[in-house]
Amino acid sequence: MKIIDLHCDALMKLTTLEAITFADDVRLQTNKERLQQGQVKAQVFAIFIEPDLPQSMKFLEVVRQIEAFHTHICQTEGMVHITDWAQLETLAPQEIGAILSLEGCDAIGDDITKLQAILDAGVKLVGLTWNEENAVAYGAEQDASLGLKAFGREVIQLLNERDIIIDVSHLNEQSFWDVLPLAKHIIASHSNARALCDHPRNLTDAQAKALVAHGGHIHVVYYPPFIGEQVTLADLVSHIQHLADLVGIEHLGLGSDFDGIDYTVNGLAHAGEVQNLVHALEAHFSIEEVQGITSQNLLRYTAQIKA
Repeated sequence: MKIIDLHCDALMKLTTLEAITFADDVRLQTNKERLQQGQVKAQVFAIFIEPDLPQSMKFLEVVRQIEAFHTHICQTEGMVHITDWAQLETLAPQEIGAILSLEGCDAIGDDITKLQAILDAGVKLVGLTWNEENAVAYGAEQDASLGLKAFGREVIQLLNERDIIIDVSHLNEQSFWDVLPLAKHIIASHSNARALCDHPRNLTDAQAKALVAHGGHIHVVYYPPFIGEQVTLADLVSHIQHLADLVGIEHLGLGSDFDGIDYTVNGLAHAGEVQNLVHALEAHFSIEEVQGITSQNLLRYTAQIKA
Protein backbone atom coordinates (compact mmCIF):
# COMPACT_ATOMS: atom_id res chain seq x y z
CA MET A 1 0.00 0.00 0.00
CA LYS A 2 1.43 3.39 -1.01
CA ILE A 3 2.79 5.63 1.76
CA ILE A 4 3.27 9.39 2.01
CA ASP A 5 5.51 10.24 4.98
CA LEU A 6 5.51 13.86 6.14
CA HIS A 7 8.74 13.87 8.15
CA CYS A 8 12.26 12.45 8.19
CA ASP A 9 15.68 13.86 9.08
CA ALA A 10 17.88 12.21 6.45
CA LEU A 11 19.33 15.57 5.35
CA MET A 12 21.09 16.00 8.68
CA LYS A 13 22.83 12.65 8.24
CA LEU A 14 23.65 13.37 4.59
CA THR A 15 25.54 16.50 5.67
CA THR A 16 27.30 15.06 8.74
CA LEU A 17 28.20 11.40 8.08
CA GLU A 18 31.23 10.57 5.98
CA ALA A 19 31.02 8.70 2.66
CA ILE A 20 27.27 8.37 2.88
CA THR A 21 25.07 7.59 -0.11
CA PHE A 22 21.31 8.00 -0.31
CA ALA A 23 20.70 4.97 -2.53
CA ASP A 24 21.32 2.17 -0.05
CA ASP A 25 23.41 3.31 2.93
CA VAL A 26 22.14 1.37 5.96
CA ARG A 27 22.89 4.34 8.23
CA LEU A 28 19.83 5.98 6.66
CA GLN A 29 16.44 4.74 7.84
CA THR A 30 15.02 6.44 4.73
CA ASN A 31 17.47 5.51 1.99
CA LYS A 32 15.98 4.93 -1.46
CA GLU A 33 16.13 1.15 -1.21
CA ARG A 34 14.18 1.18 2.06
CA LEU A 35 11.66 3.68 0.72
CA GLN A 36 11.05 1.29 -2.18
CA GLN A 37 10.75 -1.71 0.14
CA GLY A 38 8.19 0.13 2.26
CA GLN A 39 6.24 1.35 -0.79
CA VAL A 40 6.82 4.96 0.22
CA LYS A 41 5.56 7.00 -2.73
CA ALA A 42 6.55 10.40 -1.34
CA GLN A 43 8.88 11.41 1.47
CA VAL A 44 9.23 14.80 3.13
CA PHE A 45 12.86 15.62 3.98
CA ALA A 46 13.22 18.16 6.79
CA ILE A 47 15.92 20.78 7.06
CA PHE A 48 16.88 20.66 10.73
CA ILE A 49 19.61 22.80 12.32
CA GLU A 50 21.08 21.85 15.69
CA PRO A 51 20.11 24.51 18.26
CA ASP A 52 23.64 24.79 19.71
CA LEU A 53 25.12 25.84 16.35
CA PRO A 54 26.21 29.51 16.42
CA GLN A 55 23.51 31.76 14.97
CA SER A 56 25.94 33.13 12.37
CA MET A 57 26.35 29.62 10.91
CA LYS A 58 22.74 28.42 10.93
CA PHE A 59 21.61 29.83 7.59
CA LEU A 60 24.74 28.45 5.90
CA GLU A 61 23.81 25.04 7.30
CA VAL A 62 20.34 25.37 5.76
CA VAL A 63 22.00 26.02 2.41
CA ARG A 64 24.22 22.95 2.88
CA GLN A 65 21.21 20.74 3.55
CA ILE A 66 19.35 22.10 0.53
CA GLU A 67 22.42 21.32 -1.54
CA ALA A 68 22.50 17.79 -0.07
CA PHE A 69 18.83 17.36 -0.98
CA HIS A 70 19.61 18.15 -4.61
CA THR A 71 22.94 16.32 -4.92
CA HIS A 72 22.21 13.19 -2.88
CA ILE A 73 18.46 12.74 -3.24
CA CYS A 74 17.18 14.47 -6.38
CA GLN A 75 20.06 13.18 -8.50
CA THR A 76 19.34 9.59 -7.46
CA GLU A 77 17.52 7.78 -10.26
CA GLY A 78 13.78 7.65 -9.71
CA MET A 79 13.64 10.46 -7.14
CA VAL A 80 11.50 13.44 -8.22
CA HIS A 81 11.64 16.85 -6.52
CA ILE A 82 8.07 17.89 -5.73
CA THR A 83 7.69 21.64 -6.20
CA ASP A 84 3.94 21.54 -6.89
CA TRP A 85 1.66 19.26 -4.86
CA ALA A 86 -0.12 18.22 -8.08
CA GLN A 87 3.04 16.30 -9.04
CA LEU A 88 2.15 13.68 -6.42
CA GLU A 89 -0.67 12.50 -8.66
CA THR A 90 1.51 12.15 -11.76
CA LEU A 91 4.49 10.17 -10.41
CA ALA A 92 5.40 7.15 -12.52
CA PRO A 93 5.17 3.70 -10.84
CA GLN A 94 8.90 3.52 -10.07
CA GLU A 95 9.26 7.17 -9.03
CA ILE A 96 9.34 8.53 -5.47
CA GLY A 97 8.46 12.13 -4.69
CA ALA A 98 10.93 14.11 -2.58
CA ILE A 99 9.60 17.14 -0.71
CA LEU A 100 11.54 19.75 1.29
CA SER A 101 10.40 21.07 4.65
CA LEU A 102 11.93 23.41 7.24
CA GLU A 103 11.86 22.18 10.84
CA GLY A 104 12.01 25.44 12.78
CA CYS A 105 12.82 28.99 11.73
CA ASP A 106 15.86 29.38 13.98
CA ALA A 107 18.20 29.83 11.03
CA ILE A 108 16.48 32.96 9.71
CA GLY A 109 16.82 34.92 12.93
CA ASP A 110 14.56 37.92 12.40
CA ASP A 111 15.38 38.28 8.68
CA ILE A 112 12.35 37.58 6.49
CA THR A 113 14.51 37.65 3.33
CA LYS A 114 16.26 34.48 4.51
CA LEU A 115 12.91 32.73 4.75
CA GLN A 116 12.03 33.96 1.26
CA ALA A 117 15.26 32.39 -0.05
CA ILE A 118 14.47 29.07 1.67
CA LEU A 119 10.98 29.03 0.15
CA ASP A 120 12.46 29.82 -3.26
CA ALA A 121 14.50 26.59 -2.93
CA GLY A 122 11.25 24.62 -2.96
CA VAL A 123 10.32 24.17 0.70
CA LYS A 124 6.63 23.20 0.96
CA LEU A 125 6.13 22.89 4.75
CA VAL A 126 7.52 25.14 7.48
CA GLY A 127 7.58 24.50 11.22
CA LEU A 128 7.90 27.79 13.08
CA THR A 129 10.01 26.34 15.90
CA TRP A 130 11.80 23.23 16.99
CA ASN A 131 11.63 22.66 20.76
CA GLU A 132 13.30 25.94 21.68
CA GLU A 133 12.41 29.63 21.50
CA ASN A 134 13.36 31.65 18.44
CA ALA A 135 12.45 35.04 16.97
CA VAL A 136 9.13 33.63 15.69
CA ALA A 137 7.58 31.76 18.62
CA TYR A 138 8.17 29.36 21.51
CA GLY A 139 8.85 25.64 21.10
CA ALA A 140 7.37 22.58 22.77
CA GLU A 141 9.84 22.59 25.65
CA GLN A 142 9.14 26.22 26.58
CA ASP A 143 6.67 27.76 29.02
CA ALA A 144 3.25 26.81 27.61
CA SER A 145 1.88 30.30 28.33
CA LEU A 146 4.34 32.08 26.00
CA GLY A 147 3.10 32.49 22.45
CA LEU A 148 3.64 33.79 18.94
CA LYS A 149 5.91 36.82 18.61
CA ALA A 150 5.37 39.91 16.46
CA PHE A 151 7.89 38.68 13.87
CA GLY A 152 5.99 35.40 13.80
CA ARG A 153 2.96 37.18 12.37
CA GLU A 154 5.14 38.51 9.55
CA VAL A 155 6.41 34.98 8.91
CA ILE A 156 2.88 33.54 8.82
CA GLN A 157 1.77 36.25 6.40
CA LEU A 158 4.57 35.28 3.99
CA LEU A 159 3.81 31.56 4.33
CA ASN A 160 0.13 32.20 3.63
CA GLU A 161 0.95 34.32 0.59
CA ARG A 162 3.14 31.52 -0.79
CA ASP A 163 0.60 28.74 0.04
CA ILE A 164 3.10 27.01 2.33
CA ILE A 165 1.79 24.53 4.89
CA ILE A 166 2.48 25.64 8.47
CA ASP A 167 3.58 22.74 10.67
CA VAL A 168 2.59 23.01 14.36
CA SER A 169 4.21 19.80 15.65
CA HIS A 170 6.97 21.55 17.63
CA LEU A 171 5.05 24.58 18.94
CA ASN A 172 4.24 25.02 22.61
CA GLU A 173 0.57 25.30 23.52
CA GLN A 174 0.10 29.08 23.49
CA SER A 175 1.98 29.45 20.20
CA PHE A 176 -0.27 26.74 18.75
CA TRP A 177 -3.41 28.62 19.77
CA ASP A 178 -1.98 31.91 18.47
CA VAL A 179 -1.03 30.40 15.09
CA LEU A 180 -4.23 28.46 14.51
CA PRO A 181 -6.56 31.31 13.43
CA LEU A 182 -3.83 32.92 11.31
CA ALA A 183 -2.66 29.95 9.23
CA LYS A 184 -4.07 29.36 5.75
CA HIS A 185 -2.78 25.76 5.51
CA ILE A 186 -1.91 23.89 8.71
CA ILE A 187 -0.75 20.40 9.69
CA ALA A 188 0.89 18.58 12.60
CA SER A 189 3.45 16.60 10.62
CA HIS A 190 4.66 14.27 13.38
CA SER A 191 2.67 14.32 16.63
CA ASN A 192 0.58 11.85 18.62
CA ALA A 193 -2.23 12.05 21.19
CA ARG A 194 -1.31 13.51 24.58
CA ALA A 195 -4.33 11.75 26.09
CA LEU A 196 -2.44 8.46 25.57
CA CYS A 197 1.12 9.74 26.12
CA ASP A 198 1.55 12.89 28.18
CA HIS A 199 4.43 14.50 26.30
CA PRO A 200 4.62 18.18 25.27
CA ARG A 201 5.33 17.14 21.67
CA ASN A 202 1.90 15.52 21.47
CA LEU A 203 -1.45 17.21 20.90
CA THR A 204 -4.13 17.53 23.56
CA ASP A 205 -7.62 16.48 22.54
CA ALA A 206 -8.62 20.15 22.47
CA GLN A 207 -5.71 20.98 20.14
CA ALA A 208 -6.47 18.03 17.85
CA LYS A 209 -10.14 18.98 17.52
CA ALA A 210 -9.35 22.65 16.93
CA LEU A 211 -6.66 21.83 14.36
CA VAL A 212 -9.04 19.70 12.32
CA ALA A 213 -11.87 22.22 12.72
CA HIS A 214 -9.52 24.74 11.12
CA GLY A 215 -9.01 22.38 8.17
CA GLY A 216 -5.79 20.78 9.37
CA HIS A 217 -4.46 17.23 9.47
CA ILE A 218 -2.56 15.18 12.07
CA HIS A 219 0.25 12.83 11.08
CA VAL A 220 1.29 10.35 13.74
CA VAL A 221 4.94 9.85 14.65
CA TYR A 222 6.78 6.54 15.25
CA TYR A 223 9.11 7.70 18.07
CA PRO A 224 8.58 5.54 21.20
CA PRO A 225 8.71 8.41 23.78
CA PHE A 226 5.73 9.97 21.97
CA ILE A 227 3.79 6.68 21.98
CA GLY A 228 4.00 5.30 25.53
CA GLU A 229 5.98 3.21 28.00
CA GLN A 230 5.49 -0.30 26.58
CA VAL A 231 5.82 0.49 22.90
CA THR A 232 4.57 -1.88 20.21
CA LEU A 233 2.92 -1.41 16.85
CA ALA A 234 -0.40 -1.93 18.66
CA ASP A 235 0.37 1.07 20.88
CA LEU A 236 0.97 3.27 17.83
CA VAL A 237 -2.27 2.00 16.32
CA SER A 238 -4.00 2.99 19.57
CA HIS A 239 -2.99 6.62 18.97
CA ILE A 240 -4.50 6.42 15.49
CA GLN A 241 -7.67 4.87 16.87
CA HIS A 242 -7.98 7.57 19.52
CA LEU A 243 -7.47 10.38 17.01
CA ALA A 244 -9.82 8.76 14.50
CA ASP A 245 -12.56 8.61 17.14
CA LEU A 246 -11.81 12.19 18.14
CA VAL A 247 -11.50 14.03 14.81
CA GLY A 248 -12.30 11.54 12.04
CA ILE A 249 -9.99 9.13 10.29
CA GLU A 250 -10.07 11.22 7.09
CA HIS A 251 -7.86 13.83 8.79
CA LEU A 252 -4.98 11.49 9.72
CA GLY A 253 -1.69 10.54 8.12
CA LEU A 254 1.89 9.40 8.82
CA GLY A 255 5.06 11.28 9.78
CA SER A 256 7.71 8.78 10.83
CA ASP A 257 10.57 11.02 12.10
CA PHE A 258 12.97 8.40 10.75
CA ASP A 259 16.65 9.42 10.83
CA GLY A 260 15.80 11.81 13.67
CA ILE A 261 15.02 9.07 16.20
CA ASP A 262 17.58 7.06 18.14
CA TYR A 263 15.41 4.03 18.84
CA THR A 264 12.31 2.59 17.25
CA VAL A 265 9.18 0.49 17.63
CA ASN A 266 9.82 -3.23 17.18
CA GLY A 267 8.97 -4.04 13.56
CA LEU A 268 9.20 -0.40 12.49
CA ALA A 269 12.95 0.21 12.47
CA HIS A 270 13.16 1.93 9.08
CA ALA A 271 11.10 2.88 6.03
CA GLY A 272 11.42 -0.63 4.61
CA GLU A 273 9.27 -1.98 7.45
CA VAL A 274 6.37 0.49 7.23
CA GLN A 275 4.10 -2.11 5.64
CA ASN A 276 4.12 -3.81 9.05
CA LEU A 277 2.24 -0.77 10.34
CA VAL A 278 -0.13 -1.02 7.39
CA HIS A 279 -0.93 -4.63 8.28
CA ALA A 280 -1.50 -3.65 11.92
CA LEU A 281 -3.91 -0.94 10.79
CA GLU A 282 -5.79 -3.37 8.54
CA ALA A 283 -6.82 -5.33 11.62
CA HIS A 284 -8.79 -2.32 12.89
CA PHE A 285 -9.82 -0.28 9.85
CA SER A 286 -11.19 -0.92 6.38
CA ILE A 287 -8.87 -0.99 3.37
CA GLU A 288 -10.25 2.39 2.26
CA GLU A 289 -9.61 3.89 5.70
CA VAL A 290 -6.04 2.55 5.80
CA GLN A 291 -5.40 3.91 2.30
CA GLY A 292 -6.63 7.25 3.60
CA ILE A 293 -4.14 7.21 6.48
CA THR A 294 -1.23 6.08 4.33
CA SER A 295 -1.67 8.51 1.43
CA GLN A 296 -5.14 9.44 0.21
CA ASN A 297 -6.04 11.85 3.02
CA LEU A 298 -2.90 13.87 2.36
CA LEU A 299 -3.53 13.85 -1.40
CA ARG A 300 -7.03 15.24 -0.84
CA TYR A 301 -5.61 17.85 1.53
CA THR A 302 -2.92 19.07 -0.87
CA ALA A 303 -5.31 19.08 -3.84
CA GLN A 304 -6.84 22.28 -2.46
CA ILE A 305 -3.44 24.03 -2.29
CA LYS A 306 -2.53 26.06 -5.37
CA ALA A 307 1.11 24.99 -5.57
